[in-house]
Amino acid sequence: MKWDYKYIAGALLLWCITWTNVLAQQAPEPPFHLSKKEKRQGYKILFDGTSMEHWMGNLNEYVLEEGLIVMRPKSGGGGNLYSRGSYSDFILRFEFLLEPAGNNGLGLRQDYVEPPAGYSGMELQILDNEHPDYRSLEPGQYHGSVYKIIAAKRGFLKPAGAWNVQEVRALGDHIQVILNGEMILDGHLNEATAKLKPGSFQKAVLNKSGHIAFLGHGSVVKFRNIRIRER
Repeated sequence: MKWDYKYIAGALLLWCITWTNVLAQQAPEPPFHLSKKEKRQGYKILFDGTSMEHWMGNLNEYVLEEGLIVMRPKSGGGGNLYSRGSYSDFILRFEFLLEPAGNNGLGLRQDYVEPPAGYSGMELQILDNEHPDYRSLEPGQYHGSVYKIIAAKRGFLKPAGAWNVQEVRALGDHIQVILNGEMILDGHLNEATAKLKPGSFQKAVLNKSGHIAFLGHGSVVKFRNIRIRER
């Protein structure tokens, strides 16, 4: 039998490349470290990929998985993930990845609510709003919006399965959201809520301080590299 050594060498190379890619995908995220600039600016890490020590609440569904916080919906689960610390004015930076039709919420200045109850505070949408399931949303329900209060600009969210970089700035009632380098929301809560009917929004939206939270909606969402700077 005559061996085609070029064919064998090519097959082995393809096998090596394939398994290198598989192992790379399965490898956990390395621990996140603040940049020198962020250290000088006073940022603190809320999640570095190795520990959930800065979080409390629904640790049944928000789990540490390969260097990420992953929301894994479970039967009988419920409730939100809260930062242990409370914050008033701050800059929050984090990265997130949505599965198709993924839905979550970023809570700001939240009151702690025992699982599996709802939430009390301001919510910014985290949503794969280009999915057909969400074709009929109101302007204030798209990603980055202060839910049904201040609408965010669309068109800057990466497709499902890709990582997004987001920064949220909260100074008094002034809220800004920067998504993948683009300012998608810049508004004032007092001005926006003054235009709404009384009772159409939670009073806790106007909390002066409270927890950072991730508000689950029963779909897989991943988070990493979470840090905060108090102002």
